[in-house]
Amino acid sequence: MAGVRQVFNILAIGQRGRLQYEAVLLAASLRASDPGFPGTLFIAEPQPGPLWDSDPRICDPAARDLLTALGAQMLPFEAQHFGAAYPQGNKIEALAALPDAPFLFLDSDTLITGSFAGVRFNFDRPSASMRREGTWPRALPCGPRPETVWAALYRRFGLDFEASLDPAHAREDWQRYLYFNAGWFHFRSPALFGSLLRDMALSVRDDPLPELQGQTLTPWLDQVVLPLVIHGLGGGRPGPELAGLDGDVTCHWRTMPLLYARESDRVVEVLRDVAGQPGVASVLRSHAPFARMIWQGEGRLARALFDRSALPAREQPVRLALKQAGLWQR
Repeated sequence: MAGVRQVFNILAIGQRGRLQYEAVLLAASLRASDPGFPGTLFIAEPQPGPLWDSDPRICDPAARDLLTALGAQMLPFEAQHFGAAYPQGNKIEALAALPDAPFLFLDSDTLITGSFAGVRFNFDRPSASMRREGTWPRALPCGPRPETVWAALYRRFGLDFEASLDPAHAREDWQRYLYFNAGWFHFRSPALFGSLLRDMALSVRDDPLPELQGQTLTPWLDQVVLPLVIHGLGGGRPGPELAGLDGDVTCHWRTMPLLYARESDRVVEVLRDVAGQPGVASVLRSHAPFARMIWQGEGRLARALFDRSALPAREQPVRLALKQAGLWQR
C-alpha cells in the first residue's frame, strides 16, 4: 500500500575514540534527514573483556547522553573472537545482540542525507555496498590468479562460484567477482546473517586455504567473507531499488578529509547543518580532528584542492594529496 513505510532496525558501532563521535553524527543526521524513520537505531557498544587491551566502551558521557537523546538505543555486546586484534570484527559480533528482525548495518562513518522511505529493501535477498575498489585479493607475481582464490573460497563453503560471476567483465577484471564494501549490508535476520559471517570469517582466519598464501586478511577479512554470506543466502549485487544507499540517502564518508575532498555539496550541507545544532556541536567540538575540519577551516582547504567533476578514479591519489597538504587525519 502506498505510503506504508518499511520497518527495520539500523545497527552501527559506537566505542571509545573517533567512532563515538561518528555515531553521534550518524544519529543526528538520521533524526534530521528522516524524522519519520519507523525503526530503531541501535548503537552497538563492545564491552570490556580479555580480547581488549583497554576499555572499549564510549568514554565521553556527553556523547552517550546525546545518542540517547537522539533516540538511539545502546546495545552492549561481548567480543568472543575478534576484539582489539581485529576491531572490524565488531560488526560481525554485534549482530548476535541485535533483535532478530529485518536490519540494515551501517558503518558509523555514514551520514544520512535523505529519507529511507524511497529505498525499497527486499530483506529476503541480502546485498551490500558496491562503493569499493579492487582491494582484495592482491595480484601476486607468483601466486594464484584472483579467479583461483575466489573459486577456492566458494568451494570451501559449498557455494556455486560460477553463479556469482558478472560475465560482463573479463576474467582478470576484479569486478567480475562478487566483492562488496562492508559499509552497509542488510537481511531479514541478524542472527542467521551474523552466525554465517562469524563462522566463515573464523574458518578463513584460523584454517587458511593454500590459495590465500601471501594474501593479507587485515583489514579485509570481513569483506572477503561478506560476498560468500550474501551469495549463500540467495542475495547478490544491489539493484536500482537500493540506489539511495551510497546515493541521495546515505553517504559512507570514510574520513572527514575525504568527505570534504570528494563528496557532493549536499553532503557537505547536511554535515554543516547537523554538526551546527547546539547540542551536537558542543559534543563534536570536543573531538579535535572534527573541530579542525568542520569549524577551523581545514575542511574548506581540503575541498578547494579537488575538482569533484574530475576526481581520480582511485582513492589513493586523493589521500596522498591531502597528506601532502597536511590535511590528512583518521
